[in-house]
Amino acid sequence: QVQLVESGGDVVQAGGSLRLSCVASTRTLSMFVMGWFRQAPGKDREFVAARYWGGGDSVYADSVKGRFTISRDNYKNTMYLQMNNLKPEDTAVYYCALKVRGSVDWTSWGQGTQVTVSS
Repeated sequence: QVQLVESGGDVVQAGGSLRLSCVASTRTLSMFVMGWFRQAPGKDREFVAARYWGGGDSVYADSVKGRFTISRDNYKNTMYLQMNNLKPEDTAVYYCALKVRGSVDWTSWGQGTQVTVSS
């Protein structure tokens, strides 16, 4: 199982930006789909964004479309979530995840990083 370590969470004012990072423990990632999820207090974990590690179109939740961008650096085994124009409702613990392309279940998860957006 691939280990994922996240970083980049912080407290930011509304309208600000943050970039989350997630380092994977392996370079063999071409068969995976990478994704970001978040969980706000008292709510279920929700999907944020995903993309095939090898490239192609990205998919975003409607709530973040146009503000968030998922990307990766293949040489650093790292995926990113660039978050712009942050809103208080973006406050949550953010998780990165991987699943094998074509499978349903996300099998590797990061430990989570807290993002707090103040109004």
